[in-house]
Parts: sequence; C-alpha cells; structure tokens
Amino acid sequence: MKSNFSELKLRQLDDALNRWRSAQLPPRPPSGWVRAIREGLGMAKAHLAARLGVAPSTVIRLESSEADDTISLATLRRAAEALGCELHYALVPKQSLADTLANRAMTLARRQMAAIGHTMALEAQGTSGETLEAQTRALAQNLLGGSRRALWKERAREKPAA
Repeated sequence: MKSNFSELKLRQLDDALNRWRSAQLPPRPPSGWVRAIREGLGMAKAHLAARLGVAPSTVIRLESSEADDTISLATLRRAAEALGCELHYALVPKQSLADTLANRAMTLARRQMAAIGHTMALEAQGTSGETLEAQTRALAQNLLGGSRRALWKERAREKPAA
C-alpha cells in the first residue's frame, strides 16, 4: 500500500507540471534563444563575449551548440545571466504522471493476462473478452497499489513508448 505522502507528492508534482503543459510557450528559434535575444538587444557577439569573459569565437560556438542541442545547462545559464535573462528548465510530461503510471500498469497487466489467457485457451479454459478485460483492469489496479518501482523493471528488450 502506498503512503499518503507519496500520493500527495505525485499530485503536487502533477499540478505544477500541468501549468507548464498548458502554458503557451513559444518554440525555440532555429538559431537558438541566445542568438535571438542577443540580436534582439542589438548586442554584438564581442559584447556578449566581454560580458561572459570569453573570446568572441566562444560565443559563436556557444550559439551553435545551443542550436544543435549540445549546450550544457551551466553554459546556457551563464549566457542567460549575461543577457539579463533567467533560465527556466523543466521536463514536461506529455500526460500527467498519474496517467503515465496507470497506462504502465495496464500495459504490464495486459502482458501478464495475455500469457495467462494463452495458457488457458490451450487447455480449453478460455474466458470471454469482457471477463478478461475486467481481470486485466483489476490486475492493473493491484499493480498500482504496489511498488511504483516494480512498474518500471523492464526486460532488456523493452523500450519506452515514443
């Protein structure tokens, strides 16, 4: 049985992430935020380099690495500060964490029930689809009531859903 504290933490995190999920954040410019903001401010690469204490060629590499998704958060944070900006960083799940857990439990339950259903069918003890689905939902609820970590123990050949 999960603790109430664990459930409370999940709900609070879901609430915080829902604000990010529903926010109408603009997409990152193709050239990256650093270059777009620097140019929007009318700041030359040499001026940003001076604020960062680096050579202008480093600013070129910094802007390229942001556009290529290879920039480090520490470097991006320093550039943001030099531009008078704040860096906001978040992983925003495509669905709520509670829904992710429920979907994972159903996936595991379906996998387990498919193996059981196959064996029962071979023994001429098959059940109706409706009964099988009800048992699958009950198993998923049971899995959700257990350890969340157990939901993520994957076989080597399993890959996360895209």
